[in-house]
Amino acid sequence: MKLSIVIPAYNEEKRIPATLHSIDTYLKKQDFEYQIIVVVNGSHDQTYEVVRELATKEIANLTAVNLAKGGKGYAVKKGILEYADGDVIMFMDADNATPISEVSKFFKYFEKGYDIVIGSRYLDPDKVKISQPFYRILLSRASNLLIQILAAPGIKDTQVGFKAFNKKAAKDIFRFVTISRWGFDFEVLKIGFDRGYRIKEVALSWTEHGGGHVPLKAYIESLLDLFKIKFRSLRGDYKKALREN
Repeated sequence: MKLSIVIPAYNEEKRIPATLHSIDTYLKKQDFEYQIIVVVNGSHDQTYEVVRELATKEIANLTAVNLAKGGKGYAVKKGILEYADGDVIMFMDADNATPISEVSKFFKYFEKGYDIVIGSRYLDPDKVKISQPFYRILLSRASNLLIQILAAPGIKDTQVGFKAFNKKAAKDIFRFVTISRWGFDFEVLKIGFDRGYRIKEVALSWTEHGGGHVPLKAYIESLLDLFKIKFRSLRGDYKKALREN
């Protein structure tokens, strides 16, 4: 088996080295192949240069990709479609809020026939080591309720940046992702549901490190994206794309 990890990174020059060393140290001890793909999307700092240096001198299985612009969703899509070739393809956040070791919880579900396995903060709150501010938790829960109604029924936490797919599902779903910013998470899940992929949500460890908060205006943008996604789904765009592909 081979695991591909896509990490979108925006102005992460200070945190990304520790994250990448942590990932590489853990994966070197496993009995499967792996690749780490960092997609730097429109950063204004030295994130790309830092990652490229690590790829050249320290981490053999690391690829650095630099995009002049584009949001988190666009970066993940680019990494998955153009660079990832693993049997299991995942994406995770650059702040290492969820350690890569948590992916070990996912593999048994792929063996059971699930196509998509995603992490969740809400299935077991005890695993959340440092909580977000109360108002963000409240806003997140309210948003998630709406997301469940319109796009991802039964999924308690759509937004954690720790999601994995078998290769077929990853390559198929991301080909038709249209949301380039924060709302891409629930578009991915909606496409997965519309196409009949089996999705499993798993409790994971998550630590709020600070410094990487989603701006409040992003909630408004994501709300608009949610209605766009629902409209596309009702119109049959995602199913139609599957038939035409």
